[in-house]
Amino acid sequence: MNPQITQMDADLNRRDEQTYAVIGAAMAVHRELGHGFLEAVYQAALEREFISQQIPFEREVRLLVSYRGERIAEYQADFICYGNVIVELKALQKLTGVEEAQVINYLKATGFNRGLLLNFGSPGLQHKRLVFNLRESAQSADKQNGRGE
Repeated sequence: MNPQITQMDADLNRRDEQTYAVIGAAMAVHRELGHGFLEAVYQAALEREFISQQIPFEREVRLLVSYRGERIAEYQADFICYGNVIVELKALQKLTGVEEAQVINYLKATGFNRGLLLNFGSPGLQHKRLVFNLRESAQSADKQNGRGE
């Protein structure tokens, strides 16, 4: 079983209302504050925006990683929204694969299938939606649709 991570289609017909709402809240924060602050400033402002827009969230959530039933590591996600969307904030000039890998690891640790990477450090808000899919699930769907073996 090989997990796959893909960027979600931004097509309006396939829009995920929850991640769309979170991105909208982040855009509101970026419009007001611009770029140049530390990540903690954007995190505090986004928390207030989530409250204002009635987006359910938990802040600075501990994520545990286990190996063979034993806890071996711990991460901290900036936010979990709607109970199952990882939201990771950055304040960098440019995103790299390192930040994307961080969100992927958070998805693997939690078993959640949606994550957002939000970068407030550039002149325009940068955002990436990441979706965790199990190849096995995709193969099952292919078989149901007559495309499998």
